[in-house]
Amino acid sequence: MTYRAVLFDLDGTLLDTVEDLTDAMNAALGQLGCPARTLTECKRFVGDGLRMFASRALPDDRRDEATLERCCRIFRDAYAGCWNVKTRAYDGVSDLLTALTERGVALTVLSNKPDEFTRMMVREMLADWQFALVRGVRPDGVRKPDPAGALEIADELGIAPAAFLYLGDTDTDMQTARAARMFPVGATWGFRPPTELTAHGARALIDHPLDLLDLL
Repeated sequence: MTYRAVLFDLDGTLLDTVEDLTDAMNAALGQLGCPARTLTECKRFVGDGLRMFASRALPDDRRDEATLERCCRIFRDAYAGCWNVKTRAYDGVSDLLTALTERGVALTVLSNKPDEFTRMMVREMLADWQFALVRGVRPDGVRKPDPAGALEIADELGIAPAAFLYLGDTDTDMQTARAARMFPVGATWGFRPPTELTAHGARALIDHPLDLLDLL
């Protein structure tokens, strides 16, 4: 198969965002009188949207609707002020994006972050490369692992889903890729262990971004 495009997850795949995410969540938890969470815990909690992140971070006895909504609201305000303090592209990502661009491979992003925030992060943190399409969750949209977002990207570019490599770091990404009939590749440098990626359908695992080139 000749792959013409790559669909990237954002957090844990292109950008190491976990420290800023953890700091913002701990700011919210602190205001709610809840204990802080560690980086290791937050790596397990993220990936399925803010509401699920907040639910997982809150103590079992504080997951009522009112507390959950307040936690999300405080997190959004905190994260808006710290999202780019510690966040960086992973080592090797810039070289990969340059190599893919030189080969004429289309670059796309699909994230469970809000759409406007996803676009802003790519625009500001990955400004040296042209992405054909960048998508997050829109108000009327669905979240991964629903494949609708991935299939929409393929349709808009006029590229068959089977011609996409899908690179992500969570079970959610592997499920999305399989449902969209894209080739699922697990990024082992991200937020979840290789065993999780394999268990949820990764057809290849790579330990460094440039290893993706071997699959083209």
